[in-house]
Amino acid sequence: MALSMIAMEGQLMGTVNRSSRFKPSQEIIVLSGHLYWVKLAILERVNYRKIGWLNISSILPGLLENNTEQSNLKIGGTYEPTNCQPREKVALIVPYRRRKEHLKIFLRYMHPFLQRQQLAYAVFVVEQFDSLPFNRGMLMNIGYKEAIKMDSFKCFIFHDVDLLPEDDRNLYKCPEDGKPRQMAFLMDIYDYKPAPNSYFGGVNAFLTTNFQLINGFSNLFWGWGSEDDDLYRRLLRHNLTVVRLSSPDSSLVQIARYTMLDHDWVNPNPDRDLLFKEWSYRQKYDGLSNLKYEVLKIEVTPLYTHILVDLRPKMPK
Repeated sequence: MALSMIAMEGQLMGTVNRSSRFKPSQEIIVLSGHLYWVKLAILERVNYRKIGWLNISSILPGLLENNTEQSNLKIGGTYEPTNCQPREKVALIVPYRRRKEHLKIFLRYMHPFLQRQQLAYAVFVVEQFDSLPFNRGMLMNIGYKEAIKMDSFKCFIFHDVDLLPEDDRNLYKCPEDGKPRQMAFLMDIYDYKPAPNSYFGGVNAFLTTNFQLINGFSNLFWGWGSEDDDLYRRLLRHNLTVVRLSSPDSSLVQIARYTMLDHDWVNPNPDRDLLFKEWSYRQKYDGLSNLKYEVLKIEVTPLYTHILVDLRPKMPK
């Protein structure tokens, strides 16, 4: 694909488009959290089609219009670029319940976003059918389990439906082994102030092997809160290093900004503090290893693969 990706130190992380925010004579390559300045003489032939920062508020009305056409998108929300052979395939897992408008915006925004990065990817929306409190972690685990039955994915990006990346130079590539990536740590609702280093919610990326290693998310957090804190503790226990897109150059940090769509706030899980304190005792048996659910329907739609699940355990007859 004609230098649309540059190989350095055995990793392919992609190039970052020329922008008025950067020096006019240079471009950036993001690799393992570091910066590499590359002469434009090398990169002028790059056809990476990125736009850079997008004013999401200005394009939201268009995303809500009844237009579902997406170029080169295959049924089930899968995509592969036609002008290159990607080295990896990414699964995007979206937990969902009763957020129809958010899902419509998310899908119509994210498909062009991901395609501009020349990614091979698939989108899985995992919907909780039952009337129990929402269980974000369990839905993520189910998305992982069902996706690996369908295809071979090198990595997974676990993504809330109400978060949109503002800049398509925020690469949705697979992270390095042992270094899961925290992606949504600068959000508009917090005036883009960086979240604490221990924050690991919203949007994060795992190699498939690393997610399996930590036994996935806990299945015990019903309602809002602390399943991401529990996940962070699992990473530390297995000596995994969380990485973020950051550098001394603040202009690079701006690439990692996210917009959160408006939604009603829900009551927190009253048991979350107790569960969080007990994380070390249950990490081995609480997660992918003891996941129980019933798949009610798997439907391949034009924009995503829809997995409808019941989380209530079924009693034997």
